[in-house]
Amino acid sequence: MALGRRFRDQFDWPLFVTVVAIGVIGVVNLYSAVSIAGPRYEDSYIQQIYWLTLGAATAVLVTAIDYRHFERHGWEAYAVGVVLLVLVFLLGREVRGSQRWIPIGPFSLQPSELMKLCFIIALAKYLHDDPRTEGRTLKDLIIPGLILALPLVLILNQPDLGTALVMVFVFGSIMFLTHLKTRSFVTLLLTLVASAPLTWEYLLKEYQRERLLSFLRPAKDLLDTGWHAHQAKVAIGSGGFWGKGYLQGTQNQLRFLPDPHTDFPFPVWAEEQGFIGAVILLFLYMFLVLWGLQIASKAKDRFGAVVAVGVSALIFAHSVINLGMVCGLLPVVGITLPLFSYGGSSVLTILIGIGLLMNISMRRFRF
Repeated sequence: MALGRRFRDQFDWPLFVTVVAIGVIGVVNLYSAVSIAGPRYEDSYIQQIYWLTLGAATAVLVTAIDYRHFERHGWEAYAVGVVLLVLVFLLGREVRGSQRWIPIGPFSLQPSELMKLCFIIALAKYLHDDPRTEGRTLKDLIIPGLILALPLVLILNQPDLGTALVMVFVFGSIMFLTHLKTRSFVTLLLTLVASAPLTWEYLLKEYQRERLLSFLRPAKDLLDTGWHAHQAKVAIGSGGFWGKGYLQGTQNQLRFLPDPHTDFPFPVWAEEQGFIGAVILLFLYMFLVLWGLQIASKAKDRFGAVVAVGVSALIFAHSVINLGMVCGLLPVVGITLPLFSYGGSSVLTILIGIGLLMNISMRRFRF
């Protein structure tokens, strides 16, 4: 009885309830998104339930293992992630011009998703082993920068610009919140801005440049590169305050909205549930990120704090980039909305991250 009471008291119920709410709403929305998609996607919501179940079981396992074991094997996790990224070029299959997935029987694994967590764990281990407490300079970013650079180069060559941007954001968030000097942070930002022309010329593919140009001039080519963002904005705006009702969203039902189950599930939700439904979903994501940062602030060691910051930054980046692109505030890139978009690798990655947050939250009582 005492053990059960202690578990109940230490269990992070706000984190659990928030994640379950997002997952359930996501499945309900996914059913609507694929209700007229035909036999190819009509069972996607069933598959999503399977992935959520598998992800939940994995999260329970991750929670049960003391997170300090992950710190001890941080470099091994990083090496496994890099090897999987290399295997993409040897065994992966190409979809829409990108080679990001490794086929495993009837399923496909996207190693770049799992690499996000491997990268966070490796960076957290490095910072945990580095005892300094004073502000870090640009010189101190060399080794962390190399930890980022290796997977980043592999991911950009798939190509997967969205995942690369997420990893850069996670890196910047972690370094900024672990005493990076303000002058060094500003210098780093200015360097990134100054390197934009080189990035445009040598790193971006032609279709990525077209998406950026479409974002800057949305009215130029609405029937081609600007179609996705335009239809998403129409769907969101047509929902009004209360929405059109479940399964009643015309943009989705009439198939004007592209990829409603993967990259564009939010417009389906906003059109059917309106402003009120959109605000509820945004609140859930905001609470999840802030709660993750609260877990980081109460962590009992640097490794736990950095991992919690990294997972929170990961969820924040995915949410902001996905919502920004469907609202026309950011260019369209292949970024999923956490636990809301269809996708096995994405669901597994986020739920493993949630397991790490739960692990760190519960074990703050046991030090």
